[in-house]
Amino acid sequence: MTTTSAPATAGGSKARVGVQRFGTFLSGMIMPNIPALIAWGIFTAFFIAVGFTPNADLATIVGPFIHYLLPLLIAYTGGSIVYGIRGGVVASIATMGAIAGSDLLIAQVNATLPADNQLGQVHMFIGAMIMAPLSAYTMKWLDSLWEGKIRAGFEMLVNMFSAGIWGFAMAIVGFYPVAWLVNGLMQILSNGVNWLIELNLLPLTSILIEPAKVLFLNNAVNHGVLTPLGIQQASENGSSILFLLEANPGPGVGLLLAFAFFGLGAARASAPGAAIIQFFGGIHEVYFPYALMKPVLILALIAGGMTGVTTNMVLGGALRAPAAPGSIIAVIAQTASGAYFAVILSVILSAAVTFVIAAVILRASRKRDLAAMAATDDAFGAAITQTEAAKGKSSDALSNLRGGAATSTGGGVEPAVMTERTISNIVFACDAGMGSSAMGSSVLRNKIKKAGIEDVTVTNKAIAALDGSADLVITQNQLTDRARQKTPEAIHVSVDNFMNSPKYDEVVELVRDQHQDGA
Repeated sequence: MTTTSAPATAGGSKARVGVQRFGTFLSGMIMPNIPALIAWGIFTAFFIAVGFTPNADLATIVGPFIHYLLPLLIAYTGGSIVYGIRGGVVASIATMGAIAGSDLLIAQVNATLPADNQLGQVHMFIGAMIMAPLSAYTMKWLDSLWEGKIRAGFEMLVNMFSAGIWGFAMAIVGFYPVAWLVNGLMQILSNGVNWLIELNLLPLTSILIEPAKVLFLNNAVNHGVLTPLGIQQASENGSSILFLLEANPGPGVGLLLAFAFFGLGAARASAPGAAIIQFFGGIHEVYFPYALMKPVLILALIAGGMTGVTTNMVLGGALRAPAAPGSIIAVIAQTASGAYFAVILSVILSAAVTFVIAAVILRASRKRDLAAMAATDDAFGAAITQTEAAKGKSSDALSNLRGGAATSTGGGVEPAVMTERTISNIVFACDAGMGSSAMGSSVLRNKIKKAGIEDVTVTNKAIAALDGSADLVITQNQLTDRARQKTPEAIHVSVDNFMNSPKYDEVVELVRDQHQDGA
């Protein structure tokens, strides 16, 4: 594939990258707080009236947990991403204003409605996602106005009062316009979802969700819309089918199994391992290159997704809380009481439908694919490059993905730089700091341990959390430029396959050589 494009295509690429970055920011606010969502799911599973062990006293935790704690955690996390602890505190204050404003609006509306038609509380997840960056960015801007102009000895006084006063002001903003906006938005979205369910049209959402996942827009769809709506439904009904629209691992594993049986070359060889990671580890990104290798396979994913949604609609499949990551283990753990058969069957059927359709497509194009493989060194490598392009890499960066500008160490790492800096802290970074980076750091950590190297730490972080302390940063190719901007002084290594990249061995060899020289 070519790395040049027409202006329209370039504009579309910029728009896609913008949505991806927006989705990444939303994911950064939600993902660190998934443990809190899991804890809330456990409380609901056991202690509400329809739970496994109903307990009226402990059930009183459920309401405040979701109405206050979770939105405030999201606000604090989002504010911290933008402006550290200071941003997190101001964002939390502002979100408290949005929560109170929303409650007042609901109470005013309910005063005009009959008792059997009262509105439920609106939980300010979207409100927190709005108030967190707005409050933190404006606080950061205000601090810049008087930076270096405060008389010595008054710094703490000014910092404390400025944050408190601005938090107060943003809470007013949250109380009135933001609460009104979010309440109206949630009402519109809820009505839209209910309309789709009533008309049995919810499976059609797979037409948007499955291609969006392959194009790395899943964070914007999942954490921006489905998770807040699902939590709203779960707070009212105890569970929600919306948690399964994007997280269902069935379509992905079905596609990978089709490649394992009917694929060719490197794609077929790597598909079984990728299937295990996707299905049990919940890292769905591993199957995206396979779909992009032959875009018509997206039809198989859509059919599988629609099958899963239909099965859950008919049989009542739903989850108590978001399943993150999208592992079959997380899905079963969050399955609502009495819905296990429906949820498990939906995963099996969605995988089976995807597998059958993908197998037919792969078999029908087998001769053509064999001819194509004869004309290229690595068809699967081209698909990975397409994946990287879909994530918004520039033409210059793409030219390095296959070693076009790589040095003897591979990946564009300069040996001169490498020999000048002693490596004791290695960080594997990704968007959220929880998925591929956790896997990559685990693989590299084991390699370093087997090599007998001590006094070298290997950790994983989100790119946004890189703080300059890393001596060597490993990222997927499409993220290296962003990581280099955060830590320009570190050594940067790009990898294609975070599961088992040969560059991990090169890093181990480099560190071993340095330690031997030191000894």
